[in-house]
Amino acid sequence: MSDERAKLTTRAALASVCVACFLLGLKGYAAWATGSVAMLGSLADTGLDVIASLVTLFGVRIAAMPADRDHRFGHGKAESLAALVQVGIIGISAVGIGWRAVDRLIHGAVTANAEYGIAVSAVAIALTFGLILFQRSVIRRTGSIAIHTDSVHYSSDLLLNLSVIAALALDQYAHLAGADPVFGILIALWLVYGAWRASAHAVDQLMDKEWPEERRQAFIAVAARHPAGKGIHDLRTRTSGANEFAQFHIWLDPAMSVVAAHDVVDEIEAQLLREFPGVEVIIHVDPEGQVDQPDNPLAERDETIGLSE
Repeated sequence: MSDERAKLTTRAALASVCVACFLLGLKGYAAWATGSVAMLGSLADTGLDVIASLVTLFGVRIAAMPADRDHRFGHGKAESLAALVQVGIIGISAVGIGWRAVDRLIHGAVTANAEYGIAVSAVAIALTFGLILFQRSVIRRTGSIAIHTDSVHYSSDLLLNLSVIAALALDQYAHLAGADPVFGILIALWLVYGAWRASAHAVDQLMDKEWPEERRQAFIAVAARHPAGKGIHDLRTRTSGANEFAQFHIWLDPAMSVVAAHDVVDEIEAQLLREFPGVEVIIHVDPEGQVDQPDNPLAERDETIGLSE
């Protein structure tokens, strides 16, 4: 599965780079021909798309590397780091577009050749829509956070290109002065919102946020299913790229031999892997009723699920 995941995420990242490079050339010509600040903003965004997509490609390639001596938990967080770099790039793009739009609104300027900008934006919409469909297919199969962030960015590009068409049409055909820079400001604000939304998931992974409560409860239900278990506590979970980790303590009969306890733990791990494939599980055995002083005073010590009758 890891090899297939690496191939899928790499293909998605390469597709993103190719689309961004092609659109960069088209929009460069359209921005020069029209003088539109909205088109210029779209050009700047696409230029940064190229950089962001290259960062994504680099991130997913590193994340696909297997665990080694220096990275025992793998390289999955490279995807989160790549996602945060993309967020920074999106933010820079938004500031530049907003500044240019405000300057145009204050000093005024006239756009020209709207048909070029509209045609290029229509091509960009078609290509971007196809890319997003491919990215979402890859996300469903891999759960890649880097590809997800890239997809969020390109989804905002759909609105951006529609805004360019509207700005050019209103400015030149409806003769609404100021439509072009106003749409440029709206595009900048939308990019800021997209950056904020995309950053949340990446930060959660880098900060080792616990799994969603529903998934935690499902995991607990399976872990507590074994009849020899007297209860579990101190469940800790985290996600790193496509890799998931879970560890917990289980109470067993104090009179149980080491060999028997080992067999019970193996059986529980096998059950968990059947229902949660790919999750790396660490189980610590405690004599029934024993509660150790936690190393972390904020650790959960009251989670005693699955007590036998």
